Amino acid sequence: MKIDVTEALRYLGVKEPEKDMLARAKKTARGLEDRIKPRYVFRDFSLEKREGGVYLREADLTLPGKLAESMLDECDKAALLICTLGTEFDRLLRQAQARDMAEAVILDACGSGYVESACGEAEKEIAARHPHLFLTDRFSPGYGDLPLSLQPEILAALNGEKLLGVYATASHLLNPMKSVTAVVGLADKPQAAKIRGCGVCALKGNCAYRERGISCVSAS
Repeated sequence: MKIDVTEALRYLGVKEPEKDMLARAKKTARGLEDRIKPRYVFRDFSLEKREGGVYLREADLTLPGKLAESMLDECDKAALLICTLGTEFDRLLRQAQARDMAEAVILDACGSGYVESACGEAEKEIAARHPHLFLTDRFSPGYGDLPLSLQPEILAALNGEKLLGVYATASHLLNPMKSVTAVVGLADKPQAAKIRGCGVCALKGNCAYRERGISCVSAS
C-alpha cells in the first residue's frame, strides 16, 4: 500500500512541487510506510428504506437524509467501514511538530493520503467478497446531510474502539486523528459515480483548498 505523494502535495496547494520538496515528501512517505501499516474493519448490513432514512438492520442504525437515500437507492446491502493509522501516527506528528513544522505539514498530508489509500484497499476487499455486486461511491458522516453525530453508532456497529482503538470525541471527531468511517452501498447493477473528492477525503476537515473556497478538482 503506497502513498500518492503528488496527490498529498496537491492537498497542500502544491500542484508542481520543486525538486527538493518532492524529494522531501517522498522520503517522508517512505518513512511513514515503513513505520505504520493502516488497519481497517468492515461489515455488511441489510437495508430497509424507511420514512426516517435508510435503516441498517443488524446494526440497528438509521442513516438519515437525502444523501444516504440517493446513494443507497438501488442497494439491498451496505458495508460500514472504519480505517485508521492508529495512535502511532499521532505520536510521529507531535514529534515532527516539535522538531520541524515544515516536515510536520508534509507528514500530515502524507498521513491523509495514506488513510485514503487504505480505504481504497478496503473497498477492493469488499468488492472481492461480493463479485456479483457493484459498489457505490464511498461516503462519510459530515458530507452532505449525513451528520457527524453518526460516528459513535458506526464505531459501535463495528466494535471500532476495541478492534482498532478508534473512538469519537464529544464533538463527534475521530481519534486517532487519521481515522475514517464510511458507508459503501452494494447493488445488483453498476452504480453511477455520484460524489467525488471532499465527501470521502480524510483531509476535508483540514484542507488548504477548502479554506480558499475551492476543491482540488476545481484547482486541477
